Amino acid sequence: MLVELHIENLGVIEQATIVLNEGLTALTGETGAGKTMVVEAINLLVGQRADTGMVRPGADELRVEGRFVLPDGSERVMCRVVPRDGRSRAYVDGRLATVGNLSELGAELVDLHGQHEHQSLLGAAAQRVALDAFAGTDLEPLRSARATLTEIDAALATMGGDERARAREIDLLRFQVEEISRAALDDPEEDAALEQQIDLLQDAESHREALASAIAALADDDGALDRLGSAVGVLGRGDAMRQYVERIRELQSLVGDAADDMRRVLDGVEQDPQRLSKLVERRQTLFDLRRKYGDTVAAVIAYGNATSVRLEELESWEQRASELDQRRAKAVVALERAARTVRAQREAAAPMLAKAVEKHLARLALAGARVKINVGGTRADDLAGDDVVFLFAANPGSEPAPLAKVASGGELARAMLALRLVLTQAPGTLVFDEVDAGIGGDAAVAVADSLADLGERHQVLVVTHLPQVAAYASHQVLVSKEVRKGITFATARTLGDVERPDEIARLLSGSLAVESGVEHARNMLKTRKKSRTSRR
Repeated sequence: MLVELHIENLGVIEQATIVLNEGLTALTGETGAGKTMVVEAINLLVGQRADTGMVRPGADELRVEGRFVLPDGSERVMCRVVPRDGRSRAYVDGRLATVGNLSELGAELVDLHGQHEHQSLLGAAAQRVALDAFAGTDLEPLRSARATLTEIDAALATMGGDERARAREIDLLRFQVEEISRAALDDPEEDAALEQQIDLLQDAESHREALASAIAALADDDGALDRLGSAVGVLGRGDAMRQYVERIRELQSLVGDAADDMRRVLDGVEQDPQRLSKLVERRQTLFDLRRKYGDTVAAVIAYGNATSVRLEELESWEQRASELDQRRAKAVVALERAARTVRAQREAAAPMLAKAVEKHLARLALAGARVKINVGGTRADDLAGDDVVFLFAANPGSEPAPLAKVASGGELARAMLALRLVLTQAPGTLVFDEVDAGIGGDAAVAVADSLADLGERHQVLVVTHLPQVAAYASHQVLVSKEVRKGITFATARTLGDVERPDEIARLLSGSLAVESGVEHARNMLKTRKKSRTSRR
């Protein structure tokens, strides 16, 4: 639900903040006061293409912000900035976003009906979803069947269908598997250990001398171990020196361990050209494998395992292909069965939905309008009837055509209102503009009553010139303008219960509104409350 809308420098609106509530809210005001700018602000907020001509004269940029409360109680703040020069900017919860992000979020939060672009029910996918929601179509078997067939087709594609190409790939993979297998790789860190061994053997005599000297310095008479022992003896056994004695003994242990380790290495370091040659050859083997199959020995091992699996798949191609073909044939049958079931449900529900919408249109001053819902287009593979199109003819004798192409602004808004009255699924906020174009009398009351009905399920904002619609609204926002020093300024504010009769009287009689008109407006408000209460 849109709970707050802030507008800066949009058309005649220099600055306005509108706090909105649940139910039906009527936006009223004189012609040219800026009511349409409020709708344009919401359009910008939900990703409509920006026009720099919307920026107020004298301003560098326009800014629109909206705060929404989601069904789970959390909030989301969306913002759109349109500079006079340059590209527009978008923000979601204070972070930079794309206009595409606003469009995606806006489709979930708001739907606008009238002469504007952002109308979700004009999209083919949304019309299919609407029909399925009305019919209660169980799409899970169809989705599952399609997913299974897609999975099988993907498996067949990876197998490869060209026999010669498959034979070439088998030969290559077999060579790679055998080459990696011959290397008998079992230690991912083998290359590092090899480098260390080769380094020792390549300069064995020098390493032996260095190790022997180091061992002597640590462990021979008067070496490091003896000197550390002397230090312990000097410090004695008193409590005052105990911490130092313990630390020196730790050093003795570490030095002793180091000397022992070096002795073991010294015992293994001998000049052995034959062993060195084998180690160098092994290093070259690992280098060649890493160059072809991976940056590390671990990567080469992983590549070998994956290649073995792929080779096994290709070598058993005939058997696997036969199994997949059999599975595919069954999956196609299951898909066709599920698709026909879905199509039957859609085809059965389509005329029922059309009749339900027509019934509401008759109350909305479109008694001669016809609605038709086509299920399934010309595509041969559309077994489920996914190509759902809502057709509309406003006048008797006219051939129904796609809704977006044949309806005028007011007709389209009323058609959308009728659809929304029938359907239960919709974004939380619905905005209607021009829904009352060209109607009055009982039709106006019917439109007002229908909007109020819809306001019990959704937040509904309607731009209106009809006193009947304004009277049926739970809340009313007045958009007014004034000229100061030759410049037009528009403002928007929510009217209190005391102020509403005056504005409704103006809608009734214009500038001729007198006390009788105000009294009539009060009666309209009372009648609406009684009527709505009694119907509950």
